[in-house]
Amino acid sequence: MTRPRRFLIRMALFLAAVTVGVAMLSSGLSRAFLVNPALNGLILGVLLAGIVLNVRQVLLLGPEVRWIEHLRAGQPPPAGEGTPRLVASLAAMMAERRGERLSLSPTAARSVLDGIAARLDEARDISRYFTGLLVFLGLLGTFWGLQQTVGSISDVIRSLTLAGDDVATAFDGLKHGLEAPLSGMGTAFSSSLFGLAGSLVVGFLDLQAGQAQNAFFTDLEDWLAGLTRLGGSGGITLEGGGDSVPAYIQALLEQTAESLDNLQRIIGRGEESRISANNNIRALTDKLSTLTDQMRTEQSLMIRLAESQIEIRPLLSRLADVSGHGLDDMTRGHIRNMDVSLSRLVDDASLGRDELIREIRSEFKLLARTIAALAEEPGS
Repeated sequence: MTRPRRFLIRMALFLAAVTVGVAMLSSGLSRAFLVNPALNGLILGVLLAGIVLNVRQVLLLGPEVRWIEHLRAGQPPPAGEGTPRLVASLAAMMAERRGERLSLSPTAARSVLDGIAARLDEARDISRYFTGLLVFLGLLGTFWGLQQTVGSISDVIRSLTLAGDDVATAFDGLKHGLEAPLSGMGTAFSSSLFGLAGSLVVGFLDLQAGQAQNAFFTDLEDWLAGLTRLGGSGGITLEGGGDSVPAYIQALLEQTAESLDNLQRIIGRGEESRISANNNIRALTDKLSTLTDQMRTEQSLMIRLAESQIEIRPLLSRLADVSGHGLDDMTRGHIRNMDVSLSRLVDDASLGRDELIREIRSEFKLLARTIAALAEEPGS
C-alpha cells in the first residue's frame, strides 16, 4: 500500500518554504500584526490548529497501513498498536474469523468501504472548516476595520472647519482626524492578509492530507475487490433472458452460501479432531502393545524365578539338615546372603508387578476417556 511518508515530506517542504518567506518579510508582518494583535493572534492560533490537524490526519494513516500490510501478509497485528480506527469494522470481521481466509460478499465489502469513506470525510470536513474559518476571520477583520474607517471619516468631516485664516491649524486637525480611519484600514488589510495567507497554507495541507487519504482508500478498495465473491453483475438472471430474481431471494441465497461456508469450516474442524483422535488411539494402541510385551517378559521372568526357587528348595532343605550337624561361619554367611538376595528379588518382582498394574490401569482410563470424547462429538 501507499505509504503516507511522501505526503508528509511534501507538507514539511511547504511549511519550510512558508517559514523562509515569513522570515524574509518579518519586519512588515510584525508591523501588520501589531495593528490589531488580538484578532491577528486569533487568526494565527486557528492557523496553527489547522496545521496540526492536517499533519495528524496523515500521521494516523501510518498505523492503518501497517495493520493492513500485516493482515495481507498473514502476520499478527503489530505489537504496541491498538485496534485501528478507520478499518475498525474490518478488524471486527477478522476477530470473528481468526485463522481463516477472509472472504466478503459484495454487500459486506461495500458496507466496509462506505464506513471507511464516512470516517475519512468526517476528518476532512473538520479540516475544511478550519480553512473556511480563516477566511471568515479575515473578512470579519476587514469589515470591522472598514466600519471603523467609515465612522472615523464621518467624524473627521463633521469636525473639519475652515473658518478663519489659520490654514495650518486646520490641516493639523485633519491629519489627527485621519489617524483613526487609517488605523481602521490597517486592521482591515492586516486581518485580510493573515486570514487569506492562513487559508492558503491550511488549504495546501488539506490537499495533501486528502491525497494521502484517497491513496489509502484506493489501495484498500483494490485489495478488498480481490477478496469479494461476485454473485452476478446486477442480480441473478433467469433463463431465457427474463427478469432478475428479487433482491430478497438473492440475499437469501447469499446467506445460504455463507451458511454452507460455515458448515464446511465446521466439518473441516471435526475432521481435524477425528484425525487427531485416531492418532491418539493409534499411539495408545502402540503403548498397550509395548506394555503387553513387557508383561509377557516379566511373566516369563517370574516363571523362571519360581522354577529357580523350586530347584533351590531341596538344596536349602539339605543345607538345613547339614546345618544340624554343624556348619562353619563362612557357609552360614553364604547361606544368609543367598536368603537376603532371594528376599530382595521377590520384593523387586512384587514392586514391578504392582507398578505394571498401575500403568495398565492409567492407560485403560485414558483409552476410555478418548473413546467417550469421540462418542460425544456430533456426526461421529
